[in-house]
Amino acid sequence: MMRENDCMNRIRRNLAATAALLLLSIETILAQGSISGVVTDASTGEPVLGATVLLAGTTRGTATDVDGTFHLGNIEAGTHTIEVSMLTYATARLTGVEVRDGADTHLEVKLTETSEQVGEVVVTAVRRSNTESAVNIDVRNSLQVVSGVSSQTIARTQDSDAGEVVRRIPGISLIDDKFIIARGLSQRYNNVWVNNAAVPSSEADSRAFSFDVIPAGQIENILILKSPSPEVPADFTGGFIKIQTKDQPDDNAFAVQYSIGLNTATLFRDFLYNKGFASELFGFGSSRRMVAGGIDGRYDNSDADFVTRMTRNGFNNDWQVRTRRPVPDQKLSFSFGRSWDLSGGRRLAMNGAVNYSYVQRTINDMENSRYGVYNKRGDTPEYLYKYTDDQYRTDVHLGAMFNLSYLRPHSRYSLRNLFNQIGQDKYTFRDGWQNISSHYDQQKAEYYHSSRTTYNGQIAGVHTPDGHRIDWNVGYSYADRHLPDRRIINLLQNDIYGDEHYGEMRLDQNEIQRDFTSLVEHIASASVNYEHTFREGERFAPMLRAGLYGEYRTRNYRTRAFYYRYNVQNLPADFPYGDVVDEILQDGNYGFDRLYVYDDTDNRNSYKGENLLTAAYAALQLPLGPVSLYAGVRFEHSDMDLTSYTRVSEWRTKVTSYTYDDLFPSVNLTWRISDRHQLRAAYGMSTNRPEFREVSSSVYYDFDLFSSVMGNPDLTAAYVQNADLRYEWYPTSGETISLSLFYKHFRNPIETAILDAGGSYTYTFENADRANVYGVELDIRKDLAFLGLKNFSLSFNASLIESEVNFAEGSMEHDRPMQGQSPYLVNGGLFYQPERLGLSVGVLYNRIGKRIVGIGRSDLSSGGSIDNDIPDMYEMPRNALDLVVSKRLGRIWELKFSARDLLNEEIRFCQFPEFTDASGRTQTREQTTKRYRPGRGFMLGVSARF
Repeated sequence: MMRENDCMNRIRRNLAATAALLLLSIETILAQGSISGVVTDASTGEPVLGATVLLAGTTRGTATDVDGTFHLGNIEAGTHTIEVSMLTYATARLTGVEVRDGADTHLEVKLTETSEQVGEVVVTAVRRSNTESAVNIDVRNSLQVVSGVSSQTIARTQDSDAGEVVRRIPGISLIDDKFIIARGLSQRYNNVWVNNAAVPSSEADSRAFSFDVIPAGQIENILILKSPSPEVPADFTGGFIKIQTKDQPDDNAFAVQYSIGLNTATLFRDFLYNKGFASELFGFGSSRRMVAGGIDGRYDNSDADFVTRMTRNGFNNDWQVRTRRPVPDQKLSFSFGRSWDLSGGRRLAMNGAVNYSYVQRTINDMENSRYGVYNKRGDTPEYLYKYTDDQYRTDVHLGAMFNLSYLRPHSRYSLRNLFNQIGQDKYTFRDGWQNISSHYDQQKAEYYHSSRTTYNGQIAGVHTPDGHRIDWNVGYSYADRHLPDRRIINLLQNDIYGDEHYGEMRLDQNEIQRDFTSLVEHIASASVNYEHTFREGERFAPMLRAGLYGEYRTRNYRTRAFYYRYNVQNLPADFPYGDVVDEILQDGNYGFDRLYVYDDTDNRNSYKGENLLTAAYAALQLPLGPVSLYAGVRFEHSDMDLTSYTRVSEWRTKVTSYTYDDLFPSVNLTWRISDRHQLRAAYGMSTNRPEFREVSSSVYYDFDLFSSVMGNPDLTAAYVQNADLRYEWYPTSGETISLSLFYKHFRNPIETAILDAGGSYTYTFENADRANVYGVELDIRKDLAFLGLKNFSLSFNASLIESEVNFAEGSMEHDRPMQGQSPYLVNGGLFYQPERLGLSVGVLYNRIGKRIVGIGRSDLSSGGSIDNDIPDMYEMPRNALDLVVSKRLGRIWELKFSARDLLNEEIRFCQFPEFTDASGRTQTREQTTKRYRPGRGFMLGVSARF
């Protein structure tokens, strides 16, 4: 009985303590108020639009609306400091602002231009563009058709890199999770600047910026220009993506974040790998895999002693495939910010970050097939290849950012540095059969390692003397991509009936290959822009813009290729049937008269190039009452020289020049219907010039495509006429609803084409005759309080796109949609963010319509029919659903959780062959070329900010 009473007493005490804690928590939650007010110009009394209002010591802030008003809710009761800043105004710092429980504190803030002195101290301010409200204001006040996303949105979605971020923007999708498709146009029709400077291509075979190289935590905002404008290069049609990294710290702080995650298709399963080097844990180490003599060497295949030495010691001869359990995903980042207020209104700011990630992925039982002409007689697919792949991939990413800015009245100077190192190690085992000349089984293995280095650096300045604005930028960018020692083993079944090894897997001559490729690209760029407003302060105040731009780009692409050959007379009779790794590729078998490496390098597959682009522009903005007209013209001179090598074993060269001189006019018209509604119309001309790789004679074998890729020296530039119409509605500073229509007409568009080489394919590039793209985009970012859903917000965008490419008569290609174009795109996000709980919950959805990712072949010969066509290959639609949750724990700690691709639907690629049946009707079938499930991803992280 005593024990029972003691137990009851303990329960009562625990209940009382829990109740007291609960009441204390409720009291703490309810002990909150808000701050609202209006910001005006001290001299004119006019409201200031877009001023940043920040709760000092935190990252919480907002921007003023069109009438200068602002509101900050769910602020803890007590005394606070508020900072209000805006470009060209001195920062206002209000101390002792008292917030009471359940009450609203009203402030009236007057900002003074920086040319005036406040007491004896001049304060210099820079407007930030890292919040949804600030980006909304940038988009609204832009002279062009623009879409954007801020770091505030990035934090809410917990996207890990720029690739995941940009797909939240209307009309944007990704291929391979890193290459952008804008308005249905592939990466070659888009352009990228980082911090207002050009960046090199990260790919050897196309102009493509790999968006996965920039971690999301380093991004201030991303803006995508969708209509041509005089001040940006004309070589874009889908979108001109401007990525801005952080250079102004939110406050003096140091932050660290660590995350651990898993993928359901990878964890707790065997992971196969070939041993690498310790430096590869940080994305480096490709040089240690390089062949002796380097990428530019070549040796004499008839020198017996040298060939023996090279076979034994010139390569990494560890072919062993090991097994282990994969480690969970690891992500670690540090960031720091610091600013110093100096005398005379000067300010020095520093922002930096270091980030690291280590991710492993397994894909088992991936179907990977290739088809010939559909067998209409048997109504069955005609397989050329039918494989099952097991793929094991490790991705390592190391990044660093360091930015400095120096501000003084009327001037700002910036030094920006962005470095990223990415390493990928991949082992693929392929099992299946081939049926071209005959049916036989195959086994293949690919050992693949790549490393990519990118660096972007700029020195920039902005100067605002009375009535004028001058900005300049000098930039240097570097990118390399090394594939050191890509190894492929190909075993073929002995199909000679009656042979003692009939049915066994055999290694033939030249069926082990080793490839080495190196791509290095440099870009130096410089620009200067001038802006002057006439009759400033008056109702009619036209603005003049003019500028110069120069860009010099070099590229050097080198490749070496080797095959293994053997002398059957000096080896056991069953040597080709042994285990490749454990019995064949052994040191005792190496020698010039036994098993040796043959240098099969073809210098014609290497090239180098340089391109000089110079440009000048002039534009005029005319404010005509509620209508703003911005019109201008840009002149560009492009001179590209491609150096090709014309001999297999000699470095004899041929230089081909591609020169273009063009004028690109553009007009952007904005009608401000009211403070919250406006209508835009735009027209402009743009271009798409061939890249180095596309006009070179280089040939590269793509293991995933089972095909080679080669250039076309006869390519010419494409020219595009662009038209846009967009309606925009801004219910509040952080909300937007827009509806856009666009149309593009292409002359000589550059498209991927296919050459049939007797059952195998070679991909190349070709100018089509013309193409048309048109579509509609809807973008909604809205708080749902008007529906009674307090603290809920919606982000939704959708696009409908149609396109058609028309080829000239005599082409082997058929008219079709543009490669990579989806007929529709849908992105959605529903967020719940009760500030008083420090909680953010988001559900994100993404779906794209089927799009062409591989070009087929049509029978366009005299008397040809659809019965002989090889259809295009499509990536099929799939639904992707993500969940993201974050919870603040006090002022320092924050927990984050994300669940990616919860539906785990199949990634599937299909063809749709057509044929005419006996009754003359057209029949359509579906055949799968590739399918796999990527697995669900879960990530748990913690961050601290000091």
